[in-house]
Amino acid sequence: MSQQLRKPPKYCQGFEDRHGKIRWYYRRPGFPRVALPGLPWSPEFMAAHEKAAQGEKISAGRSKVIPGSVDALVASFYRTSEWKGLGESTKTTYRGIIERFRTEHGDKRVAKMERQHVQKFVGTKAATPAAANNLLRMVHLLMQHAIDLDWRRDDPTEGVRKIKNKSEGFATWDESQIDLFLDQHKPGTRAHLAFCLLLYTGQRRSDVVRMGRQHVRDGLLTIVQQKTGQEVSVPVHPTLAAAIDAVPRDNLAFLTTAQGKPFTPPGFTNWFRDMVREVKGLPAGLSPHGLRKAICRRLAEAGCTPHEIMAISGHKSLQEVTRYTAKASRVRMAQTAMEAIGGSKLEQTTVKPAQEV
Repeated sequence: MSQQLRKPPKYCQGFEDRHGKIRWYYRRPGFPRVALPGLPWSPEFMAAHEKAAQGEKISAGRSKVIPGSVDALVASFYRTSEWKGLGESTKTTYRGIIERFRTEHGDKRVAKMERQHVQKFVGTKAATPAAANNLLRMVHLLMQHAIDLDWRRDDPTEGVRKIKNKSEGFATWDESQIDLFLDQHKPGTRAHLAFCLLLYTGQRRSDVVRMGRQHVRDGLLTIVQQKTGQEVSVPVHPTLAAAIDAVPRDNLAFLTTAQGKPFTPPGFTNWFRDMVREVKGLPAGLSPHGLRKAICRRLAEAGCTPHEIMAISGHKSLQEVTRYTAKASRVRMAQTAMEAIGGSKLEQTTVKPAQEV
């Protein structure tokens, strides 16, 4: 049996960070929390596990969790309805950030935290603005919970500015890049089917890897999003239907690994990026999530309303849709706008050149 499929050693827990990487920790009650390298059962993992297991146990005369500490606050936050109402993938992302903060500051008193401390936390991550701002958001959630518990009267994150981030997140695929990929990866290949599932359903990787023929009925692909719990029903586009029909019906899931096993979301991303690298002319950094943004852009360019786009993507707020459709062709939409007031199409309009002096 492969290492990935074996049950991890006792007291070991894995969490997916914001980059999709699984991080493992030794978490035994009464013992220090220790990060473990590599994969469970690998030599380096087991060496670190053995060392962690032999670590000094916290004295029985001392409380495992100091009342009023960050450690106690995190434990309390995990019991709230707010936390329990989050999707599993969102919990995984949040937990990775919170646990790192807890490891560094778990024994500190929540009531003693000041704005200057928060500024320092955020400032140490200034080189990675997204990570800094995500940390600020998580600390804000924790401090709001501290206020609910009457551990604090104020929120020390108030007034702390986010780090300016010029990045627009995952790059949106443009039409030339889409054409290049499909020219290289033909119908009948896993890469072609994966691409079409991403582009023509607009769903996240965590949902695409779970899709199968059981989700398709009466021309609709219906799935409950893992992150939000939102059910979406997307009409199956003819191009996607052709891509599905071009692959063998040898597995319930549409997409599997070379060994016929289900993809994990991080594993799928790594494999998909390998498929992107095989295409000459495509820039580095194109990802599965960029295709989710691409279909939102396409829908916006086709004149769909934000609510129509949300019905496909499953987004719950107009703000999210606006962010995802920022790459919509301004030229095309400007042309549509002029046509709406009686203007001529660009290709039908001629302007006489200026006469030479």
